[in-house]
Amino acid sequence: MYDEMITEARRQVEICNACRYCEGYCSVFPEITSSRDFADGDITHLANLCHNCRGCYYACQYTEPHEFAINLPKALAEVRQASWKDHAWPQGFAKAFDTSGVLIAGLAVVFAACLFWLMTAFDLGQGQGFYAYLSHTVMVAIFAPAFLFPLAAIAYSLRTYWRATGGGVISLGDITGAFASAAHMKNLKGGHGEGCNFEDEDAFSHRRRILHQFTMYGFLLCFASTSSGTILHYGFGLEAPYGPFSLPKLLGVPGGILLSLGTLGLGYLKTKADPNLGAPNAWGGEMAFLVLLFGVATSGLGLYWLGSTALLSGLLALHLALVLVLFVLLPYSKMAHGFYRMAALIQDEVRRRQK
Repeated sequence: MYDEMITEARRQVEICNACRYCEGYCSVFPEITSSRDFADGDITHLANLCHNCRGCYYACQYTEPHEFAINLPKALAEVRQASWKDHAWPQGFAKAFDTSGVLIAGLAVVFAACLFWLMTAFDLGQGQGFYAYLSHTVMVAIFAPAFLFPLAAIAYSLRTYWRATGGGVISLGDITGAFASAAHMKNLKGGHGEGCNFEDEDAFSHRRRILHQFTMYGFLLCFASTSSGTILHYGFGLEAPYGPFSLPKLLGVPGGILLSLGTLGLGYLKTKADPNLGAPNAWGGEMAFLVLLFGVATSGLGLYWLGSTALLSGLLALHLALVLVLFVLLPYSKMAHGFYRMAALIQDEVRRRQK
C-alpha cells in the first residue's frame, strides 16, 4: 500500500514539475522544480515538507474531472501519514494504532485515569497540593520512563527517516533556518502571503497558521513550565505547589490557554475543510489527537483553578492520565508530525544550500 501511495504521488509530482504553475506557492514546489527524477525518499521528503494548505489544489487546472486527476494535497498527505508508520518503532504497534488509534487512545485514558484515581486512595502522598495524593517520587517513577522511551523511539525513527530521504550533513545555519520557518509557519502563509485555502477555495485565511502557532507555543510554554518546576525542585529545593507569580505558573497558565484555544480552533477548522484533500483514513485519529491535547491543557488549567476544592483528586487522575497517554503515544500519533516536519524543514535547508 505504501509503495502504491509513493507511485501515485510521484505521478502527480512529475505532472506538477512539467506544469510549474504553482512554483511559488510553498517550499514544496521549488523543491519539485529543482529535480527531474524523484526517488522514493524524495517523495517522502516532499510529503513531510507539505503543510496541506491546499492552495495548489484550488489553483490547479488538472484536477478532476480532468484525466490527470491531480490532487497533490491528498497524495502527499497519504504518503506523509504512511511514512510516520513506516519509520516508527516498533512497527507492529504503529500499524495497530493507524487502524485503531481512537479506540486505543480512549481506552488508554480511561484505564490510566482509573489507575491514578485508585492510587490516590492509598497513602502515596507526600507534600502539599496534588503531592498530598501522589508524591513527587511516585510521579517521577511513572512519568520518567513514559517520557524517555517514546523520545528514544522517535530518535530511532528520525534516524531511519533521515537516511531514507537522503539527508546530508547539517550546519547550524540549516537548523536556524528551519526553526525560523517553523516559528513563523512560513509555509501556511500561501503563495502570495494572503494565507492558505484550507477551509474553502475562495477563503484566503491566516486562521490556520495562527491557530497552529497558538498550539505550538502553548505546548512549548507548558513544557517550559514543567521544566522550570523540575529545576526549582531539584536545583533550589523549592517544592510545589507554586504561587501565582512563580515561573511555573507564569509559563503554564498562558501556555494552557494558548494550547486550549489552538486545539479547539484547529478542530473546528477540520470540520469545515474537505477531508478528501487530506488523508481521509487519518481524520478520526487526527481529531482524537486534538481532543487529547485539548484535554491536557484544560485539565491542567482546571488543576490550577480548582486545585483547592474537593475536585482535586478526580481532576488530578484525569490530567495525569491524559499526559501519560500523550507521552506514550508520542511516536505513533499525530504528535510525531512535529518531529518529521522539523526534519523535513532542516533537510530543505540542506538541499537548498547544496544546490
